Amino acid sequence: MAETIRNITAHIPAARYIAGYMDRERCMAACLGCGNYGKLWKCPPFDDDFRETLGRYSSVYLRATVITPEEKGLPLSSVWDMFLKTKPALEKEMLEMEADTGGLALGYAGDCTFCGGMPCRRTYGMPCLHPELVRPSLEACGFDVCRTASEILGTEIKWGKDGMAPEYITAVSGLFYGRTGPNGSKTI
Repeated sequence: MAETIRNITAHIPAARYIAGYMDRERCMAACLGCGNYGKLWKCPPFDDDFRETLGRYSSVYLRATVITPEEKGLPLSSVWDMFLKTKPALEKEMLEMEADTGGLALGYAGDCTFCGGMPCRRTYGMPCLHPELVRPSLEACGFDVCRTASEILGTEIKWGKDGMAPEYITAVSGLFYGRTGPNGSKTI
């Protein structure tokens, strides 16, 4: 099964993104309804509310990864499998950018890819095996990724219906970078 993968990117001031797109209460309500809440180390609840941590950065790089299958009318699970095949490389790229910039990457929603399909140790009250790799998603940190995709990245997030995939799926990630000091001075 073939697909087209494209990335749409933008860089904006971190303070603008946090002020305009962080809706922690609404996102946490959605997270509470997800079966992964409290069961994966990349999912809430977190000790950090992220607003202060992310507010230390001056800029954010946002990326929408859009996967369009050539074949139409596929089950959602087939298209999700396409994304899962590309997700490890995408997350690796974000972690490399994090290391290069001294920033903080926020990955994609869904299961963690770093333990090879094993259940997350959080389920058993155990520490993460790969804390140096695992990052929460933008939505897990309280960001509205639907508005991010449409208003900043110029693409709509589509939803499947009755188990069928939309014409494409979109996953959004981000990288906060450029440290700021007192009064907003850059300390990169």
